[in-house]
Amino acid sequence: MKFLFALGLTVCSVGTLLAQEKEQDSLKTKEPVQLEAVSVSSTRVTEKSPVTFSNLSKQEIKKRNLGQDIPFLLNYLPGVVTTSDAGAGVGYTGIRVRGSDATRVNVTINGIPYNDAESQGTFWVNMPDFASSVENIQLQRGVGTSTNGSGAFGASLNLLTDAVSKKAYGQIANSYGSFNTRKHTLKFSTGVLNDHFEVSGRLSKIASDGYIDRASSDLKSYFLQGAYADENTLIKALVFGGHEITYQSWNGLEDEELLKNDRTFNTAGMYYDEDGNVQFYDNEVDNYKQDHAQLIWNQKWSSNWSSNVALHYTYGRGFYEQYREDASFDEYGLTPIEIGGETINTTDLIRRKWLDNDFYGAIFSATYEKDNVSVIMGGGVNQYVGRHFGEIIWATYAADSEIRDRYYDDTSKKNDLNVYTKVNYGLGSGWSLFADVQYRKVRYTADGADTGGVDDTFNFFNPKAGVTYEMNENNTMYLSYARANREPNRTDYENGNPKPEKLNDFELGWRYNSPKLKLNSNIYYMRYQDQLVLTGELDNIGAPIRANSGDSYRLGLEIDATVPISSKFLVRPNVALSTNKNIDFYFQRDGVLQNLGNTNISYSPEVVAGNAFTYMPSAVFQVSLLSKFVGEQYMGNIDADGSKLDSYFINDFNVAYEIKTNKVFKSIVLTGLVNNIFDVKYISNGYFYTYDLEGNTPNDIVTEEGAGYYPQAGINFLVGATLNF
Repeated sequence: MKFLFALGLTVCSVGTLLAQEKEQDSLKTKEPVQLEAVSVSSTRVTEKSPVTFSNLSKQEIKKRNLGQDIPFLLNYLPGVVTTSDAGAGVGYTGIRVRGSDATRVNVTINGIPYNDAESQGTFWVNMPDFASSVENIQLQRGVGTSTNGSGAFGASLNLLTDAVSKKAYGQIANSYGSFNTRKHTLKFSTGVLNDHFEVSGRLSKIASDGYIDRASSDLKSYFLQGAYADENTLIKALVFGGHEITYQSWNGLEDEELLKNDRTFNTAGMYYDEDGNVQFYDNEVDNYKQDHAQLIWNQKWSSNWSSNVALHYTYGRGFYEQYREDASFDEYGLTPIEIGGETINTTDLIRRKWLDNDFYGAIFSATYEKDNVSVIMGGGVNQYVGRHFGEIIWATYAADSEIRDRYYDDTSKKNDLNVYTKVNYGLGSGWSLFADVQYRKVRYTADGADTGGVDDTFNFFNPKAGVTYEMNENNTMYLSYARANREPNRTDYENGNPKPEKLNDFELGWRYNSPKLKLNSNIYYMRYQDQLVLTGELDNIGAPIRANSGDSYRLGLEIDATVPISSKFLVRPNVALSTNKNIDFYFQRDGVLQNLGNTNISYSPEVVAGNAFTYMPSAVFQVSLLSKFVGEQYMGNIDADGSKLDSYFINDFNVAYEIKTNKVFKSIVLTGLVNNIFDVKYISNGYFYTYDLEGNTPNDIVTEEGAGYYPQAGINFLVGATLNF
C-alpha cells in the first residue's frame, strides 16, 4: 500500500504545466532560441535528445522556497533521495540520485562547473537561498551530457540563473517556521534600460536553530547581475556568494537508547569538565565564505551560428573549529614538557582546520544549426589551487608552540582540460541521431602527508551516441550509450591507493505526450569498473570514505507521469525501481578474506517513489499533497543487518495563495509548507563501520560492527509572505 500510494514527482499547478508545454512546443517548432539558453546549450537537453531528464521551473520552485536548501526542493524528482545533518533541510544537506552521492552528481551553474574540484562534493550551504536566483533547473539522470567538470556517475544537475527582466520589479520575501527557522530575501531588477541594460540583485539571510540540538545555521548570501542585451548579443557579469556559520551536526547518533529517547542529541562539541560533568563547546562551528564571479558572452552571429564564452573565478576560505580532549602532542607536532617532574604529552585544545582555495578558468562553445543538423564544438580549461592548514588557537598545555603555528600546511593543485564535439542529425521520417565525443585531461597534485604526495595525470576519452525516433506526435522512443571516466578525490587518496572509475551507461526510453497524459519511462543499465562506492565509514573529519569495488552495476526502471484529471486537479506520480549490485565482492571478516558474492551497493534503495496531488480551485489558489517513499537500504556493501536503514514514507502539505492588489504592491503571495504531516520518526542517512578485535585464542580475530544515524525532523512547518512591487 505504501508503494502504491507513494508514486509522485513535485508540486506543480495546471498553469505551470501549460507554461511548460508552451516552452516545449516552441522548441519543437524551431522558434529562435533565447540567447539566455545559449549559456547552457552544451549541457542541456530537450525531448528530442536520447537522455533521461526532468525540468524544474522557477514557478515550481517558488511555491516551496521557504528556506530549505536546493536538494530538498528537488526531493520529489524521480530517483532522488535527500537528507539533512540538522534534520530539517537547512544547513548541510545532501542528495543522491540513482544511489549515487553528491560527489558523483555533476553540477553546473550557467554551464560552469560548481562541484568542488578537489573533494568533488557540492556544498549548497555555501550559497544559501540560491534557488531565489534560479530561472530553471534540469536534472539529467545517468551520464547525461556531463560536458564540463568531472564526469557524472549518477546524474547531472544544470542550473540557469535569472533571465534578463524586461520590466522593473521589487520583491520582499519573509518566512518563518519550526526550530526558529526564518528567511529574509530582498530582490530587485531595474528592467531593461535604454533598450539594452539591466541590473538585478538579491540579498538573503537564513537562520535556524535546527531540529538536532545546537545544529544552528547563520547563512547570508548575495547575487548581483549586470546585463547587456540586443537582438544578437547577450553579455552578463555576475557576482554571487555566501557566508555560512553552522554548528556541527555531522557526528550522528550511535547510542540506540539516545536514538529512541533523545533523538535530537548532538555529540559535537561535547567534553567533560574537571568535575566530570558533560559540557558543550559553544563554538564548534563550520565557518566558510565563498564568492563567485562569472562573465558570460552569448553571441548569435547569423541564422546558423552562435557562440558562448564564459570566464569564471571562485574564491573560498574558511575553517571548522573543534574542541579536542586529551589530544596527543605527536599529532600536533608538539614536544612533551615536564611539569613538577611529570611528563606532559597530551592536552585539551581548540583547533581550526582551514581551507583557502581558488578556482578559475574558461568555458567556450560554438553552435551551428541548419535544417536537420546541429553541431556544438567546445571545451573548457580550469585550475584549482587549494591550501590546507591547521592552527591551535588555545591549549591547556601549549608546549613550545608560537601564535599561529601551523601543525600541518600543504597545497594541492588540479588542472582540468576538456574539448568536445556534439552532433544531432535528423534522418527524416522521425529518426534522429546523436553523437558526442569528449577528451578530458586531468592532473592532480597534493603534497600533504595524509594524501601520500599525489602526482597523477588522467587522460579520459568519453564517447556518447544515441538515436531518437518520433513515431507520431504523441510517442517518442530513444536509445543511448554513454561512456564516463572519473578521477578519485582527495579523500580517496587519503584512505588508500585508488583507481579511476569507469562507467558504461545504456538508456532505453519512451515518452508519451498528449493533452490528457504526459508519460516518461526508461530502463537503464549502468555497468561500472572500479566504482568508488561509499563504504559507509566516515573519516576523522566526517567525510564519507569510498573504495573501489571492482565490477558493479545498477539496473533500473523509472516512470513519471503528469495527469490533469480536470481543470482543477493534477496528479504527478513517479517511481524508480532498481537493483544495484557489487559483483563478487571481497571482504576481510574475522581475519579471513571472503568472497561474499553479489552484494547490494551502499545507499541504493530498490524503490524510490513519490506523488504530488494538486488542487487549484482558482488561478490564485493552490493546494498540494506531496508524498515520498524510500525503500530500505544498506549503509555498507556487505549486506550486514546492522547496516540497514529502514524504509520510510513521508507526506508534505503545500499551499499558495496570491492576493492581487492595485495599491502599494502588485501582489502579495502567501505560502505555507507543513513537512512530514504524519510525524513519522524516520532516518534518511547514517554510517556503518567494522573493526577487528583479538579473540579468545592467539591469532583469533573477531570482526565487530557499528553504526550511526542522522534522525530527521517530525512534523514541522514553514510559512511565508512575498510582497511584489
